[in-house]
Amino acid sequence: MIAAWNVFQSLDWDKILKSWSDGGWIMIPLAAVGLVCYGSAIQILQFLWQRNQKHLTDEDMRAWVRQPNQAPGEVGEMLRYAQEDVDSMEELQLRFAEIAGTKIPEVDRRLAFVIVLVSAAPLMGLLGTVLGMLTTFEGIAAGGGRMVDGIARGISEALITTEMGLLIALPGLVLSYWVRRKRNDYVAFLARLESLTLQHHRRRFEGEDAPPAYRIQNTTPQRHRGGESELPSNLSPANA
Repeated sequence: MIAAWNVFQSLDWDKILKSWSDGGWIMIPLAAVGLVCYGSAIQILQFLWQRNQKHLTDEDMRAWVRQPNQAPGEVGEMLRYAQEDVDSMEELQLRFAEIAGTKIPEVDRRLAFVIVLVSAAPLMGLLGTVLGMLTTFEGIAAGGGRMVDGIARGISEALITTEMGLLIALPGLVLSYWVRRKRNDYVAFLARLESLTLQHHRRRFEGEDAPPAYRIQNTTPQRHRGGESELPSNLSPANA
């Protein structure tokens, strides 16, 4: 932190402001693109970082599945919603699909927006280059003493805007890649949580852990001497 502050203080702000003004009016939308791009990427990273459960073991997650009230924060809410009043494996899978459908698409939309801004930055820098070249040609056409100033101003505008566009786009590409990795980690966590939950409930839904009152003790029909089959006593019409 101290080293970063020292670097910040050592910057030549007068030169930076002069370079900024030499870039022309295109520097204002470039700055806006950079701020929105990095601000959106940081918000997505914060959202995913708070839900980073990559360090968890399967035993921890199984304990949460068995007792959702002990799971922290959003994980506990997802587990309680997924397991509450479910009657089949299909319904449990649908619950997890709903959970993923409310979390992942929002991250994807915001990530796509960041990628669009990253792609737009060098194009806006290219637009500044074209405007700078037009200024250069205007200086040449003017001739006389204004020619040198016009050429210098046009070349400066062309180079600075191109540089600024690349300075925004290149770190933005790295940041968007990092956001995509965190997004994939979150998707893997949801899939892992769903798998462990399905494993926990499979035996109950298949009947092996069903209450004794709902078990069929003997489903093999008993036959009389006359050849007619007799239903087990627990399923006979008389006991229904």
